[in-house]
Amino acid sequence: MDLNADLGEGFGRWASVDDQALLDVVTSANVACGFHAGDPETMRRTCELAAARGVAVGAHVGYRDLNGFGRRFVDVSPDALTAEVLYQLGGLDACARAAGTRVGYVKPHGALYNALVTHEAQADAVVDAVRAYDPALPVLGLPGAVWLKRAGAAGLPVRYEAFADRAYTAVGTLVDRRQPGAVLVDVGAIEARCVVLATEGRVRAVDGRVLRMPVDSICVHGDSPGAVAVARAVRSALTDAGVALGPFSGGLDRLSV
Repeated sequence: MDLNADLGEGFGRWASVDDQALLDVVTSANVACGFHAGDPETMRRTCELAAARGVAVGAHVGYRDLNGFGRRFVDVSPDALTAEVLYQLGGLDACARAAGTRVGYVKPHGALYNALVTHEAQADAVVDAVRAYDPALPVLGLPGAVWLKRAGAAGLPVRYEAFADRAYTAVGTLVDRRQPGAVLVDVGAIEARCVVLATEGRVRAVDGRVLRMPVDSICVHGDSPGAVAVARAVRSALTDAGVALGPFSGGLDRLSV
């Protein structure tokens, strides 16, 4: 099982999380590409830290929305979105190559992630960008998302993820962050949920029903309260349950320059 986290989300002198501590826990790093967060210096530094630890680097692409941290829907045209995703991929991959690694997968961020669950035009735009950049590049997202269906049909390698600390609706989508209980805070409950996800491929929705959810990766959010402690607890719980951890993208062996 892979453990991923959103990293490199500082900007200038502002830093949001303890990237170094999280990079000692996760196996894949979703690195902000400068549109919702991050800047060239942060991108390069995060890639260097990830490469030094054998952590796979993923492009965390988002809407061009620094003020809103990429958590607001942007009605961008498909052509513009394709170009913007290409721009983000190229910038991060340059930083990754300079650090001795490469971008190993693509994961959308925030509002773009949620929009691509159902928004067909934007889904096609992101798929077009990844195909144009590298048709062998895996894409990571929510099971059932329309963009992953389009990506699979286009021949892109598709990987699925679940969230350690996010609540799920009865249809398998994420509960809106603005709703009470959307983000889990009980560390014991988070640990237990992740073990079940990794060993049984299922998760309980907010209405109590059990959803089948086989996944390749579990996301531990870097900006949640006590993020590092939660990530460490999840990793320990998984290893104690006999779950082997490693990057789904193949790590640095696949990513040799």
